[in-house]
Amino acid sequence: MDKLKLQSLLDEYIKNKKINASYYNENWSERKERKNFYQSYTKEKLLQMTEDEFFEYISKLWSMLIWGNKKYVVDKLIEDNGFKTLKKELAELLFGSAKIEVRWDSFLKSIKGLGPATISELLTYINPNEYIIFNKTTILCFSYLGIPDMPKYNYQYTGKKYAEVCKIAKDIARILKESGAEDYDLLAVDYFMWDEILPLAEQKEVKNDSISVKSSPVSDNDYKSLHDEIKEKLVAIGELLGFESRSEVKIATGAIVDAVWEAKIGNMGKAIYVFEVQSKGSIDSLILNLKKAQSNAAVQAVVAVADETQLGKIINESSGVIDEKSLRTWDSEDVLAVFDSLVRAHESINKLALVPESF
Repeated sequence: MDKLKLQSLLDEYIKNKKINASYYNENWSERKERKNFYQSYTKEKLLQMTEDEFFEYISKLWSMLIWGNKKYVVDKLIEDNGFKTLKKELAELLFGSAKIEVRWDSFLKSIKGLGPATISELLTYINPNEYIIFNKTTILCFSYLGIPDMPKYNYQYTGKKYAEVCKIAKDIARILKESGAEDYDLLAVDYFMWDEILPLAEQKEVKNDSISVKSSPVSDNDYKSLHDEIKEKLVAIGELLGFESRSEVKIATGAIVDAVWEAKIGNMGKAIYVFEVQSKGSIDSLILNLKKAQSNAAVQAVVAVADETQLGKIINESSGVIDEKSLRTWDSEDVLAVFDSLVRAHESINKLALVPESF
């Protein structure tokens, strides 16, 4: 970590806080209110929550800002995991006695739909002296400070890595305190990074090898995890764009595809866009699935998603097999970048609260 750069940023942050006190107080008060809300929940209170109370509990999170219709997201969480299991696993994550590495990995393995950004936000509100929010902002800011080996893909957000990130954040908190800051827990560290470092980090193009623990997957499990992540991001992109978006869909006889985006056109029917992800191995099944998908009259386009090397093979080997007019290709790295950009855009727009939640 570049401590000279950190100290300079901290000095600027503390100076700006004094100059623009009302702005900082308003933003910090919002975070403290959220912290107080979550700290009002004990393990027993969490386990006894009704579905309506759970909706309020989840919808207040900063990580939920990307969703206009939060009820849809919460209902899907309950449907996918079971309400009793969801509360049980959440209570163990937040209040369990095992090491955070164990609780973190266990939760992500057991529960679908709540990722690192959301669960680390909850951990930070519950215990801001021990835990830091772990999201894209954290990664960009840490990389800007010269901290290496930050995750790039979801499977790299392990419990071990989270413990390392919390340890580094505690070092920053200590320096924040020594610099004379009034607030210096890890929620305050997150606010400092968001306010002071993030604008600078976003202006600077960070090289991939300084962000990522590994520039590309290595093991079969890595490839499978990356495949699943891209599939999840495709579904989320579709939802953010207003499509009915699903994964693992039977689109034609003998063809279950990775993701579809579906749009209803009045009483006339629907338009469907089909996505197949390729991360490793033979591309024969991908080509076959896309070919079968084209037999569905509602399918407007089929999209192969892979890295540049795999896309080249798909284009060559699908020639004469798949109708070229409806075949599209999408670089998997671009999918991840588009998701991140859409998330930031929706966060910014939804903060304006232009549409009431009840709509």
